[in-house]
Amino acid sequence: MTRIVFVLLFLSIVVTSLAQKTSKGKLFIIGGGSRSDAMVDRIITESGLQNGGYGVILPMSSSDDSSAYWANEPFINKGIQNIYGLNFVKEEILDDAKVDSVRNAKFIYITGGDQNRFMDVVAGTAIEKAIHDAFHKGALVSGTSAGAAVMSKLMITGNELKYPESALKNIEENNIEIKTGLGLIHGAIIDQHFVKRSRYNRLISVIIEHPDQKGIAIDEATAILVKGREAEVVGDSQVIVIENPKRSKVVRSGKLGASGLTMDIYLAGDRFKIN
Repeated sequence: MTRIVFVLLFLSIVVTSLAQKTSKGKLFIIGGGSRSDAMVDRIITESGLQNGGYGVILPMSSSDDSSAYWANEPFINKGIQNIYGLNFVKEEILDDAKVDSVRNAKFIYITGGDQNRFMDVVAGTAIEKAIHDAFHKGALVSGTSAGAAVMSKLMITGNELKYPESALKNIEENNIEIKTGLGLIHGAIIDQHFVKRSRYNRLISVIIEHPDQKGIAIDEATAILVKGREAEVVGDSQVIVIENPKRSKVVRSGKLGASGLTMDIYLAGDRFKIN
């Protein structure tokens, strides 16, 4: 039985690795806050929208009906007129043409808001599959804030289970809520607004409890451009990467401890490996 489990685990790792290797798509993951002209220009260039095709904005994270408009404004100001808002609601009867509009887009942008709200609409649906299909065909998939959190398979929801009003003052076991995101990036968990909101306790807790993952924390007005297994930092601030290479975890009275954690701080133009 142990041998079978090992073989299945090995095959799962191989499949995940191949999927990431063979995907033609790119990710532009923004940590929230403002998007500079340079960041918008980079999105346009990497998506190829200036050469034709179209992009879609998915605003399901937000409860603000105008979120797609505001997300599109920087592109309109750059003369890009081929990006359209496309909203879905939970359990709607999906129109094939509407889903195909996602599948065939060159650029997909997921707005900020609440990552749980977004995944509640798309998880397990043809919409989620269409996002993956577009990505594997070569689309640039981008998101900010909540739209960044959904990129990883293990998704930080933003909720604390033990101390909902603590503002991340604890490093304790079974406190940070994790759910399933889109899984467009493998072997890493995305956090956002990181330096600005001092979310170190949250990501440290997550990496101790999920030591097989690389914690990638993106500050506001900053992004990572992911191509294959490499990420490039774009924007004004920093990206923090926390890892637990020794798989260290100690629990005493509910408090988490660990040794040998590593932390790297990357600036604009720096590159690092995802896995």
